[in-house]
Amino acid sequence: EEVVSIDTPSSISDFILPDADVLLLSVGNDGRVFFSMDGKEHRLNLINKFEEKYQMGLTDEQKYQFAIANDVGLPIGQLKQYYSIEPIKRKEVKMPGIPVDTLVGPTNELSDWIYFGRLSNPNVRIAVKGDNKAPFKVVNAVIKTLEKQDIHQFSFITYLEANPNAPKTASHGGGGKH
Repeated sequence: EEVVSIDTPSSISDFILPDADVLLLSVGNDGRVFFSMDGKEHRLNLINKFEEKYQMGLTDEQKYQFAIANDVGLPIGQLKQYYSIEPIKRKEVKMPGIPVDTLVGPTNELSDWIYFGRLSNPNVRIAVKGDNKAPFKVVNAVIKTLEKQDIHQFSFITYLEANPNAPKTASHGGGGKH
């Protein structure tokens, strides 16, 4: 279940993301940024890297709750408090999004999410999923954050529409001579 609903723009690309080893950055229509990465062991590795750097004092249970969760859109300093809440009550919390200001280094926490995500799973493919109405400024900040880590290959997630440039197949109908 997604924490934020994303109405993606359409495209005609036929590339399909793999089912595993995906790091997903989602941008909601309100500009909030979310992080998701598959694999409980990768997410546990990720939260342990955050704990090493930020010394949040997370318990093993809080780390486990993070490891089994879906999308997260919180500043790093709010992780301990969030994972202290009962899982059923977490659904009531509106996450503010991950800080992604590219002009002021310390407030671009998305950079650490990406960096530690890649360390936690070196085989990860990065994808960006932006709502149709997501502020361009925020989507651009996500892309610039990727570029600052020399990540120039990533996927944009869209919904698939028919390719208007694809060759048309002839339909002859009725089975008679033509």
